[in-house]
Amino acid sequence: MFVKDYMTRHPVMIDPGVSTVEAQGIMAESRFRHLPVVEKGKRLAGLITRQRLRVSATDLGSLNVWEITRFLSDLRVKDVMVKRRDVITIDPDAPIEEAAQLMVVNEIGCLPVLEDDVVVGIVTQADMLIQLTTLLGFETPGVRATMRVPDRKGEAAKVTGAIAEQGWGIWVIGSVPTPKHPGHWDVVVKVRGVSKDELAAVLKQIPEQELVDIRETTYHS
Repeated sequence: MFVKDYMTRHPVMIDPGVSTVEAQGIMAESRFRHLPVVEKGKRLAGLITRQRLRVSATDLGSLNVWEITRFLSDLRVKDVMVKRRDVITIDPDAPIEEAAQLMVVNEIGCLPVLEDDVVVGIVTQADMLIQLTTLLGFETPGVRATMRVPDRKGEAAKVTGAIAEQGWGIWVIGSVPTPKHPGHWDVVVKVRGVSKDELAAVLKQIPEQELVDIRETTYHS
């Protein structure tokens, strides 16, 4: 799973000389939160965000209505954008989890995707959430179970082995360290073609493991 597989290709981009009023219109109409700012050859010059388009009240406090109108109409994207040197970017061949980590650590909502400083896409928090739902098989009906297992080799294999012995197929599997329970992991599996009671009966027989949650999931668009 790489950034190039989940990014928005050929995103809407904007010129540094465009007015902020026009930029606001583009973002409102398209419901975008970020626009890469590019120069000739689609080379990244900066990034415009909704927050950057907010004009401080202190900048307008001493102006009359006509001066405010003139001030806003004269304001350009290049005047308020995040400059290129401050924009955090990512390569299209980077793993998707690297993109997620960069956004979390830096508290940002998007990453322009560059090849030789040319914008080839953009990946956003929304893309990360879509990927999460895909990883957990959200759109596929089935039975989702969470097993709390000791942090040692072979424990996840006990879960998958118990399911395989019944001839059932695992649609999704993932694991994370258990919050507030050091020394344990939560293994999440999603199985199709089986009832909740049938799956629970099998998983509860695994020694030294705990079935902490089981539920039927049905996708509603």
